[in-house]
Amino acid sequence: MASDAAKESTRKAWRELGFFCGKNDAAKEWRIVGSVTGLRKFAAEIRAYGSNPANDRLSEYAQFGPAMNLEIGTSHQPEITEQWIGGPVADLLRLATFIERSVQANVVGKSVALRSNFSPMAPYELILDVRDDAFDPASADPTCQ
Repeated sequence: MASDAAKESTRKAWRELGFFCGKNDAAKEWRIVGSVTGLRKFAAEIRAYGSNPANDRLSEYAQFGPAMNLEIGTSHQPEITEQWIGGPVADLLRLATFIERSVQANVVGKSVALRSNFSPMAPYELILDVRDDAFDPASADPTCQ
């Protein structure tokens, strides 16, 4: 069981990131949970990764979250696996744009599935869970409770 200090550190990290990212292996899905602003930060992180020329090489990656459990990386083709969301940087930039366009105030309280638009044959689904502006990303992490 995590100490109170460790829990608070994790809460702070989620809040700074602006969204929560969690994986459910049984359901084979990555769930990114946040407000419209927080999910746009997620898109901005993907865009920043894809815009960095150093990341154009295969197997480059960046990790997100306090546990560094989600990786965004460069691969031959778009994919969503138990390890990462990967693809050629052009496809990752396209994903960032799709997230920005999908995450609007009118979808608060809904989930947006992205696999069919990014990597239809991927083994994992990528779900954006859009919450209201008051949402605290730390509240979605069971280890912070």
